[in-house]
Amino acid sequence: MPASRPLPEVGANCHELRVVDRDVTWRIIYHVAADAIVILDVFSKKTRTLPGRVATAAKRRLKEYLRVVREE
Repeated sequence: MPASRPLPEVGANCHELRVVDRDVTWRIIYHVAADAIVILDVFSKKTRTLPGRVATAAKRRLKEYLRVVREE
C-alpha cells in the first residue's frame, strides 16, 4: 500500500508518495494544486532522508510551475 507524507521543506502542498515495487521503493515528490497534481520528481531510494539534490530539483521545478501558472 502506498504511503504519503508532507514535505514542507520542498514547498506548500508538497508530498512524498512511497510505492514499493518488488525490491525497489519508488518515491514520487508531488505538489497538490487547485486543479492539478504536479509531479516534481520520481526516484528510488533506500534511506529515510530526502537527498539534497532531489530537494533542490523539486524546489526549482515547483518554482517554475508556479511562475508559469501566474503568467497565464
